[in-house]
Amino acid sequence: MKFSISREALLRPLTLVAGVVERRQTLPVLSNVLIQVEGDQVSLTGTDLEVELIGRTVASQVDQAGAATVPARKLMDICKSLPDQSDIQLAVEEGRAVLRSGRSRFTLSTLPVAEFPNIEDADGSQEISVPRGTLKHLIEATSFAMAQQDVRYYLNGMLLEIQSNLLRTVATDGHRLAMCSRPIEVSVSQSQKLIVPRKGILELSRLLDDSDEPVSLTLGSSHVRAHTGDFTFTSKLIDGKFPDYERVVPRNGDKVLIAERAELRQVLSRTAILSNEKYRGVRLYLEENNLKVMANNPEQEEAEENIAVEYNGGAMEVGFNVGYLVDVLTVLNEERVQITLADPNSSALLEEPGGGDALYVVMPMRL
Repeated sequence: MKFSISREALLRPLTLVAGVVERRQTLPVLSNVLIQVEGDQVSLTGTDLEVELIGRTVASQVDQAGAATVPARKLMDICKSLPDQSDIQLAVEEGRAVLRSGRSRFTLSTLPVAEFPNIEDADGSQEISVPRGTLKHLIEATSFAMAQQDVRYYLNGMLLEIQSNLLRTVATDGHRLAMCSRPIEVSVSQSQKLIVPRKGILELSRLLDDSDEPVSLTLGSSHVRAHTGDFTFTSKLIDGKFPDYERVVPRNGDKVLIAERAELRQVLSRTAILSNEKYRGVRLYLEENNLKVMANNPEQEEAEENIAVEYNGGAMEVGFNVGYLVDVLTVLNEERVQITLADPNSSALLEEPGGGDALYVVMPMRL
């Protein structure tokens, strides 16, 4: 293998592919990136056995086709440190990868290409096409609510639900739930539900932009694959049953308040400074057209804020983890937020006034 390529043409796919590669690996070859050269196409592959990402770019000159695996992070750090617009020549010589650029020369170890694992194509798959911006919006509106290392492994990911003309994402960690739906032009014989692991969702989100360009999703029984232009992304699916989220969404709330989203977020963030560091609880006191937010901690420190809201129900007091409320107010992109409550022991429903494409459920805390 021997080819030349500009620094910029190599760096963008390499940076994204290296993001998939884990630093601490059980198999040494997994910390490498697989470089394959065919014609003038250079493809870079990174995997951690759960997620695989292939990025493609074009070489300026190919002297010899071939393949090699080289340490992903080291190669990326070398490319980043070279001057802009540098020309890079990469070749395999006597079992090592030699990178030359200007007066610089770097020799990197390689591992056999045959050891590099690839995720097999799943059969029984179905393909749909979705605008990139739509999928990105659905992921960004809900991904914060995914669990991180829950023993209920099916919560450590996001539910992707495909119905005819509707795509929905749902994430929950057991304390809060985020759900977002968007209409798409697709017809499926029966609705499909896939649980994509947390890392897969975060990597996929990095590949997407806000454009209307399509991303094609191939849905298999154990994998989901996404093609966007120069990238092919594959993730294993979590085998499990996602909770029945429809049952979690409270439908009987009669106390509805509407507040300025940015102002409420600032009030909650300030009050949180003096909340108990372990439980992050704040108390909300609702009265006519006013919301009082209070927090205290074991050091007997207290915070109290008042904010004008649209509310004309009865007085009520309810406690919440302030972080969960702030997370929702951060991802909502409307000027105002509507919060629906039933009583101090039932979950709060947060959404755009009048309802939008996303809704959020936050469980209360006993304080």
